[in-house]
Amino acid sequence: MRIALAQLAPVLLNRDATLARVHDAIDAAAADGARWVVFGESLVPGYPIWLSRTGGAAFDDPLQKALHARYLEQGVVVTEHLSGVQERAAQHGIGVILGIAERARDRAGHTLYCSAVTVLPDGRIGSVHRKLMPTHEERLCWGIGDGNGLVVHRDRGFVIGTLNCWENWMPLARVALQSQGETLHVAIWPGGARNTAMLTPMLAREGRSFAISVGGLYRPEDIAPLSLPGKTALLAGTPLDYDGGSCAAGPDGRWLLPPQQGVEGIFTVELDPALVRAERQNFDPSGHYSRPDVFSLTVDRQRQGLVTFQD
Repeated sequence: MRIALAQLAPVLLNRDATLARVHDAIDAAAADGARWVVFGESLVPGYPIWLSRTGGAAFDDPLQKALHARYLEQGVVVTEHLSGVQERAAQHGIGVILGIAERARDRAGHTLYCSAVTVLPDGRIGSVHRKLMPTHEERLCWGIGDGNGLVVHRDRGFVIGTLNCWENWMPLARVALQSQGETLHVAIWPGGARNTAMLTPMLAREGRSFAISVGGLYRPEDIAPLSLPGKTALLAGTPLDYDGGSCAAGPDGRWLLPPQQGVEGIFTVELDPALVRAERQNFDPSGHYSRPDVFSLTVDRQRQGLVTFQD
Protein backbone atom coordinates (compact mmCIF):
# COMPACT_ATOMS: atom_id res chain seq x y z
CA MET A 1 0.00 0.00 0.00
CA ARG A 2 1.32 3.42 -0.94
CA ILE A 3 1.11 6.22 1.63
CA ALA A 4 1.72 9.90 0.87
CA LEU A 5 3.20 12.25 3.47
CA ALA A 6 2.07 15.79 2.59
CA GLN A 7 4.51 18.25 4.15
CA LEU A 8 2.88 21.64 3.58
CA ALA A 9 2.97 25.20 4.83
CA PRO A 10 -0.50 26.46 5.70
CA VAL A 11 -1.79 29.92 4.94
CA LEU A 12 -1.71 30.72 8.62
CA LEU A 13 -5.10 31.65 10.11
CA ASN A 14 -6.82 31.30 6.73
CA ARG A 15 -8.99 28.17 6.68
CA ASP A 16 -10.22 28.32 3.10
CA ALA A 17 -6.84 29.11 1.54
CA THR A 18 -5.19 26.31 3.51
CA LEU A 19 -7.95 23.86 2.56
CA ALA A 20 -7.30 24.75 -1.09
CA ARG A 21 -3.69 23.60 -0.58
CA VAL A 22 -4.95 20.43 1.06
CA HIS A 23 -7.30 19.75 -1.85
CA ASP A 24 -4.44 20.12 -4.35
CA ALA A 25 -2.25 17.78 -2.31
CA ILE A 26 -4.98 15.13 -2.17
CA ASP A 27 -5.33 15.30 -5.95
CA ALA A 28 -1.56 15.04 -6.41
CA ALA A 29 -1.21 12.13 -3.98
CA ALA A 30 -4.01 10.25 -5.69
CA ALA A 31 -2.44 10.86 -9.11
CA ASP A 32 0.74 9.28 -7.73
CA GLY A 33 -1.16 6.15 -6.73
CA ALA A 34 -1.39 6.73 -2.97
CA ARG A 35 -4.12 4.97 -1.05
CA TRP A 36 -3.77 7.32 1.94
CA VAL A 37 -2.44 10.84 2.36
CA VAL A 38 -1.47 12.32 5.74
CA PHE A 39 -1.13 15.98 6.77
CA GLY A 40 0.37 17.68 9.83
CA GLU A 41 -1.14 18.59 13.19
CA SER A 42 -3.62 21.50 13.18
CA LEU A 43 -2.58 22.31 9.62
CA VAL A 44 -5.96 23.91 9.01
CA PRO A 45 -5.93 26.81 9.78
CA GLY A 46 -2.45 26.44 11.30
CA TYR A 47 -0.58 25.64 14.47
CA PRO A 48 -0.59 28.46 17.11
CA ILE A 49 3.07 29.37 16.74
CA TRP A 50 2.38 32.84 18.16
CA LEU A 51 1.82 31.61 21.72
CA SER A 52 5.49 31.07 22.50
CA ARG A 53 6.66 34.09 20.49
CA THR A 54 4.28 36.90 21.47
CA GLY A 55 3.70 36.39 25.20
CA GLY A 56 0.72 34.08 24.84
CA ALA A 57 0.22 33.76 28.60
CA ALA A 58 -0.39 37.50 29.08
CA PHE A 59 -3.81 37.83 30.72
CA ASP A 60 -6.44 40.10 29.18
CA ASP A 61 -3.94 41.15 26.52
CA PRO A 62 -5.41 42.81 23.41
CA LEU A 63 -3.00 41.11 21.01
CA GLN A 64 -3.66 37.62 22.40
CA LYS A 65 -7.40 38.25 22.29
CA ALA A 66 -7.18 39.40 18.67
CA LEU A 67 -5.14 36.37 17.64
CA HIS A 68 -7.46 33.98 19.43
CA ALA A 69 -10.55 35.60 17.95
CA ARG A 70 -9.06 35.15 14.48
CA TYR A 71 -8.11 31.54 15.26
CA LEU A 72 -11.61 30.76 16.48
CA GLU A 73 -13.20 32.43 13.47
CA GLN A 74 -11.04 30.33 11.13
CA GLY A 75 -11.54 27.08 13.07
CA VAL A 76 -12.84 24.01 11.26
CA VAL A 77 -16.35 22.70 11.84
CA VAL A 78 -16.10 19.12 10.61
CA THR A 79 -19.67 18.99 9.30
CA GLU A 80 -19.39 22.34 7.53
CA HIS A 81 -15.90 22.79 6.11
CA LEU A 82 -14.54 19.40 5.04
CA SER A 83 -16.92 18.58 2.19
CA GLY A 84 -14.18 19.29 -0.37
CA VAL A 85 -11.85 16.85 1.36
CA GLN A 86 -14.59 14.22 1.52
CA GLU A 87 -15.51 14.67 -2.13
CA ARG A 88 -11.92 14.22 -3.26
CA ALA A 89 -11.46 11.18 -1.05
CA ALA A 90 -14.51 9.53 -2.60
CA GLN A 91 -13.61 10.62 -6.12
CA HIS A 92 -10.09 9.22 -5.94
CA GLY A 93 -10.65 6.36 -3.51
CA ILE A 94 -8.01 7.77 -1.17
CA GLY A 95 -8.07 8.02 2.61
CA VAL A 96 -7.09 11.29 4.27
CA ILE A 97 -5.74 11.99 7.76
CA LEU A 98 -5.86 15.73 8.41
CA GLY A 99 -4.92 17.80 11.45
CA ILE A 100 -7.32 20.63 12.22
CA ALA A 101 -8.14 23.16 14.90
CA GLU A 102 -11.69 21.93 15.38
CA ARG A 103 -14.39 24.40 16.32
CA ALA A 104 -16.65 22.02 18.20
CA ARG A 105 -20.35 22.75 17.77
CA ASP A 106 -21.16 20.02 20.30
CA ARG A 107 -19.29 22.09 22.91
CA ALA A 108 -21.17 25.32 22.07
CA GLY A 109 -18.82 26.42 19.29
CA HIS A 110 -16.35 28.67 21.09
CA THR A 111 -13.63 26.21 22.09
CA LEU A 112 -11.02 24.80 19.72
CA TYR A 113 -9.70 21.25 19.88
CA CYS A 114 -6.58 19.93 18.22
CA SER A 115 -8.17 17.13 16.22
CA ALA A 116 -7.04 14.46 13.79
CA VAL A 117 -9.79 13.76 11.27
CA THR A 118 -9.75 10.46 9.39
CA VAL A 119 -11.68 10.55 6.12
CA LEU A 120 -12.14 7.07 4.68
CA PRO A 121 -11.47 6.26 1.01
CA ASP A 122 -15.22 6.31 0.35
CA GLY A 123 -15.46 9.89 1.63
CA ARG A 124 -17.10 9.18 4.98
CA ILE A 125 -15.74 10.68 8.19
CA GLY A 126 -14.26 7.69 9.98
CA SER A 127 -13.26 9.39 13.23
CA VAL A 128 -12.40 12.73 14.83
CA HIS A 129 -9.79 12.35 17.55
CA ARG A 130 -9.46 15.34 19.89
CA LYS A 131 -6.02 15.62 21.46
CA LEU A 132 -6.12 14.14 24.95
CA MET A 133 -3.81 16.72 26.52
CA PRO A 134 -2.55 19.87 24.79
CA THR A 135 1.14 20.39 25.45
CA HIS A 136 2.41 23.31 27.54
CA GLU A 137 1.42 26.63 25.88
CA GLU A 138 -1.12 24.85 23.66
CA ARG A 139 -3.42 24.79 26.71
CA LEU A 140 -3.85 28.54 26.23
CA CYS A 141 -5.85 27.98 23.03
CA TRP A 142 -7.02 24.33 22.86
CA GLY A 143 -9.44 22.42 25.03
CA ILE A 144 -8.68 19.01 26.54
CA GLY A 145 -10.00 16.20 24.37
CA ASP A 146 -11.47 12.79 25.12
CA GLY A 147 -11.15 9.13 24.17
CA ASN A 148 -13.86 9.09 21.51
CA GLY A 149 -11.33 9.05 18.67
CA LEU A 150 -9.13 6.27 20.03
CA VAL A 151 -10.25 3.96 17.25
CA VAL A 152 -8.54 2.23 14.32
CA HIS A 153 -9.49 1.86 10.67
CA ARG A 154 -8.92 -1.25 8.55
CA ASP A 155 -7.90 -1.00 4.91
CA ARG A 156 -6.11 -3.35 2.54
CA GLY A 157 -4.53 -5.53 5.17
CA PHE A 158 -3.58 -2.66 7.49
CA VAL A 159 -5.03 -1.42 10.77
CA ILE A 160 -4.47 2.34 11.01
CA GLY A 161 -4.40 4.42 14.19
CA THR A 162 -3.54 8.09 14.69
CA LEU A 163 -2.32 10.30 17.53
CA ASN A 164 -1.53 14.01 17.70
CA CYS A 165 1.99 15.20 18.50
CA TRP A 166 3.04 14.52 22.11
CA GLU A 167 0.16 12.08 22.60
CA ASN A 168 2.61 9.73 20.92
CA TRP A 169 4.68 9.88 24.12
CA MET A 170 1.70 8.63 26.17
CA PRO A 171 2.17 4.86 26.70
CA LEU A 172 -1.47 4.13 27.46
CA ALA A 173 -2.72 6.02 24.41
CA ARG A 174 -0.41 3.87 22.29
CA VAL A 175 -1.64 0.73 24.06
CA ALA A 176 -5.25 1.70 23.32
CA LEU A 177 -4.46 1.60 19.60
CA GLN A 178 -2.10 -1.37 19.70
CA SER A 179 -4.73 -3.44 21.50
CA GLN A 180 -7.03 -3.01 18.50
CA GLY A 181 -4.48 -4.62 16.20
CA GLU A 182 -2.78 -1.48 14.90
CA THR A 183 -0.20 -2.19 12.20
CA LEU A 184 0.24 1.36 10.82
CA HIS A 185 0.74 4.09 13.40
CA VAL A 186 0.28 7.66 12.16
CA ALA A 187 1.73 10.53 14.21
CA ILE A 188 0.93 14.08 13.14
CA TRP A 189 3.01 17.07 14.27
CA PRO A 190 3.15 20.85 13.84
CA GLY A 191 6.53 20.35 12.21
CA GLY A 192 10.07 19.66 13.32
CA ALA A 193 12.60 16.87 13.04
CA ARG A 194 13.35 17.56 16.72
CA ASN A 195 10.03 15.80 17.40
CA THR A 196 10.04 13.08 14.77
CA ALA A 197 13.63 11.88 14.32
CA MET A 198 13.97 10.11 17.65
CA LEU A 199 10.40 9.02 18.32
CA THR A 200 9.25 7.63 14.97
CA PRO A 201 11.59 4.61 14.90
CA MET A 202 10.73 3.92 18.54
CA LEU A 203 7.01 3.91 17.77
CA ALA A 204 7.64 1.45 14.97
CA ARG A 205 9.95 -0.78 16.99
CA GLU A 206 7.70 -0.83 20.07
CA GLY A 207 4.53 -1.61 18.14
CA ARG A 208 6.22 -3.80 15.52
CA SER A 209 4.21 -1.61 13.16
CA PHE A 210 4.91 0.83 10.41
CA ALA A 211 5.15 4.35 11.85
CA ILE A 212 4.65 7.53 9.87
CA SER A 213 5.19 11.07 11.14
CA VAL A 214 3.99 14.10 9.18
CA GLY A 215 4.67 17.73 10.06
CA GLY A 216 4.02 21.16 8.60
CA LEU A 217 6.26 24.08 7.72
CA TYR A 218 6.27 27.57 9.25
CA ARG A 219 8.96 29.67 7.60
CA PRO A 220 9.42 33.45 7.58
CA GLU A 221 8.76 33.53 3.84
CA ASP A 222 5.41 31.81 4.41
CA ILE A 223 4.32 34.27 7.09
CA ALA A 224 5.81 37.60 5.93
CA PRO A 225 3.23 38.23 3.17
CA LEU A 226 0.25 37.54 5.45
CA SER A 227 -1.90 40.09 7.27
CA LEU A 228 -1.76 38.92 10.88
CA PRO A 229 -2.12 40.66 14.25
CA GLY A 230 1.30 40.99 15.87
CA LYS A 231 3.18 39.75 12.80
CA THR A 232 6.29 41.82 13.61
CA ALA A 233 6.61 40.22 17.04
CA LEU A 234 5.87 36.81 15.57
CA LEU A 235 8.80 37.03 13.17
CA ALA A 236 11.22 38.71 15.59
CA GLY A 237 13.77 36.95 17.77
CA THR A 238 14.95 33.37 17.40
CA PRO A 239 14.43 31.60 14.06
CA LEU A 240 11.20 29.69 13.57
CA ASP A 241 11.80 26.03 14.34
CA TYR A 242 9.13 24.24 12.33
CA ASP A 243 10.98 22.51 9.51
CA GLY A 244 8.63 19.64 8.66
CA GLY A 245 10.51 16.52 9.71
CA SER A 246 8.11 14.12 7.97
CA CYS A 247 9.44 10.56 7.97
CA ALA A 248 8.53 6.87 8.01
CA ALA A 249 9.97 3.77 9.69
CA GLY A 250 9.37 0.07 9.17
CA PRO A 251 8.31 -2.39 11.90
CA ASP A 252 11.99 -3.16 12.55
CA GLY A 253 12.61 0.52 13.32
CA ARG A 254 14.65 1.19 10.21
CA TRP A 255 14.03 4.26 8.09
CA LEU A 256 11.85 3.97 5.02
CA LEU A 257 12.00 7.75 4.67
CA PRO A 258 14.36 9.79 6.88
CA PRO A 259 13.15 13.17 8.16
CA GLN A 260 12.52 15.65 5.35
CA GLN A 261 13.46 19.13 6.49
CA GLY A 262 12.76 22.61 5.21
CA VAL A 263 11.00 21.80 1.94
CA GLU A 264 7.42 21.38 0.90
CA GLY A 265 6.60 18.15 -0.84
CA ILE A 266 4.52 15.01 -1.07
CA PHE A 267 6.70 12.06 -0.15
CA THR A 268 5.52 8.49 -0.70
CA VAL A 269 6.40 5.18 0.88
CA GLU A 270 5.35 1.62 0.00
CA LEU A 271 4.19 -0.57 2.89
CA ASP A 272 3.99 -4.37 2.92
CA PRO A 273 1.92 -5.95 5.74
CA ALA A 274 4.06 -9.09 5.53
CA LEU A 275 6.87 -7.16 7.25
CA VAL A 276 4.64 -6.62 10.28
CA ARG A 277 3.91 -10.34 10.49
CA ALA A 278 7.61 -11.13 10.28
CA GLU A 279 8.59 -8.74 13.08
CA ARG A 280 5.79 -10.01 15.34
CA GLN A 281 7.32 -13.47 15.29
CA ASN A 282 9.26 -12.49 18.40
CA PHE A 283 7.22 -9.63 19.86
CA ASP A 284 3.54 -8.67 19.68
CA PRO A 285 2.69 -5.98 22.25
CA SER A 286 -0.99 -6.92 22.48
CA GLY A 287 -0.71 -10.61 21.64
CA HIS A 288 1.72 -13.28 22.75
CA TYR A 289 3.99 -10.78 24.54
CA SER A 290 1.19 -9.18 26.55
CA ARG A 291 0.05 -10.20 30.03
CA PRO A 292 -3.68 -9.45 30.38
CA ASP A 293 -3.69 -11.52 33.57
CA VAL A 294 -1.37 -8.92 35.12
CA PHE A 295 -2.15 -5.66 33.29
CA SER A 296 -5.46 -4.15 32.21
CA LEU A 297 -6.55 -0.85 30.71
CA THR A 298 -10.02 0.70 30.57
CA VAL A 299 -10.60 3.28 27.83
CA ASP A 300 -13.65 5.56 27.97
CA ARG A 301 -14.58 6.34 24.37
CA GLN A 302 -17.64 8.44 25.13
CA ARG A 303 -17.64 11.91 23.61
CA GLN A 304 -17.54 14.34 26.53
CA GLY A 305 -20.29 16.89 26.94
CA LEU A 306 -21.40 19.36 29.56
CA VAL A 307 -25.11 18.59 29.79
CA THR A 308 -27.43 15.66 29.17
CA PHE A 309 -30.91 16.89 28.25
CA GLN A 310 -33.92 14.77 29.07
CA ASP A 311 -36.94 16.14 27.19
